[in-house]
Amino acid sequence: MKALFIGGIKSGKSLLAEEYTIANAKIKPYYLATTEFIDNEMNDRIEAHKLQREDKFITIEEPLFLYDTIFKQDDIVLVECVSMWINNMLYRNRDFSEIAAEVQKIMASEKSVVFVLNDVGAGIIPDNALARKYIDISGKISQIIAKKCDSVFHVIAGIGTKIK
Repeated sequence: MKALFIGGIKSGKSLLAEEYTIANAKIKPYYLATTEFIDNEMNDRIEAHKLQREDKFITIEEPLFLYDTIFKQDDIVLVECVSMWINNMLYRNRDFSEIAAEVQKIMASEKSVVFVLNDVGAGIIPDNALARKYIDISGKISQIIAKKCDSVFHVIAGIGTKIK
């Protein structure tokens, strides 16, 4: 079973993905946190997510190696979030083919995974090359994930609409 929760920043997708993951878990589910501490504001966001999920998950912090981390777990894994993971990969000079290969390995596996992803393609085309590259890769990765997921939810204002 694989599911994707996609929406804008602060749309409520994380909370809905957490609830979905818990509802589909056989045991205490895994929360694969990809965000790295960058600055105080990012730390505040990380702390808010920790408070939100309380003690309902086994948290694993891994900014890069998603497949290897997911493969080791014995129940459903919530990946929070793919957007930050893409950012981490680009920061370490990984190209689209490496990012796509990692995602395709996950999608081909039998592991149950719930993905959270920011919908970053609904705005204007940015004026810098790195932002354009990030948006392009994020859009392509979202298509790879959505195509192979059993369920896809678009989240706006805390409301998730099943689109697949």
